[in-house]
Amino acid sequence: MLYFQSIGEAETVFKALSTPMRLKIMEMIYKDDNLSMNDLAEALGLTNGAISMHVSKLEEAGLVKIRTSSGKRGIMKIVLPRYDRLMIDLAPMKDVRHCYTDDIQVGYYTTCSVTPTCGLATNKDIIGSLDDARVFSFPERFKAGILWFGSGYVEYNLPNHLQAGQTLTELQISFEISSECPNYNEDYPSDIHFSINGIDLGMWVSPGDFGARKGYLCPAWWPELLNQYGLLKTLIINKEGCFIDGTNKISDVKIQDLNLNYNSYISFRFEVPKDTANVGGCTLFGEDFGDYNQAIKMKAYYEEEKEG
Repeated sequence: MLYFQSIGEAETVFKALSTPMRLKIMEMIYKDDNLSMNDLAEALGLTNGAISMHVSKLEEAGLVKIRTSSGKRGIMKIVLPRYDRLMIDLAPMKDVRHCYTDDIQVGYYTTCSVTPTCGLATNKDIIGSLDDARVFSFPERFKAGILWFGSGYVEYNLPNHLQAGQTLTELQISFEISSECPNYNEDYPSDIHFSINGIDLGMWVSPGDFGARKGYLCPAWWPELLNQYGLLKTLIINKEGCFIDGTNKISDVKIQDLNLNYNSYISFRFEVPKDTANVGGCTLFGEDFGDYNQAIKMKAYYEEEKEG
C-alpha cells in the first residue's frame, strides 16, 4: 500500500495520474503483469518516445517499476505496478503525533537459530549454499535482500531514539512476509510468532509461500521455483493491545506491558517454533525482492512529558 498523510504529499501521484493515457497504462499493467514498453506502445498506438515519457512520469511518482528481461528482439523493459492500494488522508491531522522512524535491512539480525529449508540472498546472488544454516553467520548477510527458514527464529535490535521525558505510546513494525516450504506452495500455512524482549506478542498465520508468478522486485536471475513475494503486514502494539494491520487483535499485550523507556533495548523476534500447530517456516523480503520496495520499517510514537 502507498500511503500519504496529506494531499500535498500526494501531489506527484496526482500529476502522474492526471491524463487518461496514464490511467489506461495503469489499468493494463494490473490486468497483465508481463507487458513491455513495446507492448504498451503497440496496444495504445503510441510512439516509443511517447510511451517512455508516460511511464517515466508514473515511475517518478513511485507507481511503477521497470524490470528488464530478455526477449526475442533483445532486452525488454517490463512495466510492473508497485502497489495494490493507494491511501491519502484528505483531512489534515488535528493532533500531530511525535514519531521516530527507522528502516532495518533483513540481514541485520543480531541473533538467530534456524533449520532448513533456509537461506539468504543479495540482489546479485545466493549467499553460500541453500539449506546450510551456517550461512546465517556469514558477513555477506548484511547485504541480504531476502531470508527464509523452515523453523527457528531471527531477532533484530530495533533502534530506540527516546529521550528522557518521552513516553512510548505505540510501536508499528511493517514487513513483507510469507511462509517457507521447499520450492513454493500457495496453500502452506505457518504460525509466525512475534515477541519483544522475550514477551510474546501473539502470532499471525501466513496462508502460504507464494511463487505462482514472479515477484515484482525480484532480480531477473532469481529462480522461479523459489519464494517470489509475500504479504505486507503491520504489527501494531499500542495502549489497547497487539494487532495485525490495525484490525486483527492477536493478543492483549499493551505497549505499557513492555516497560520500554529511553534506556531500553528493543529486541524483536520473528519465530516459527517446532511445537506450533503449523510449522510452515518464514520468509522475510527486503527492498530488492518481493512486491514491496521496503525493508523492515519501524515507527515509534511517543508523548512528551508535560511541564508542571
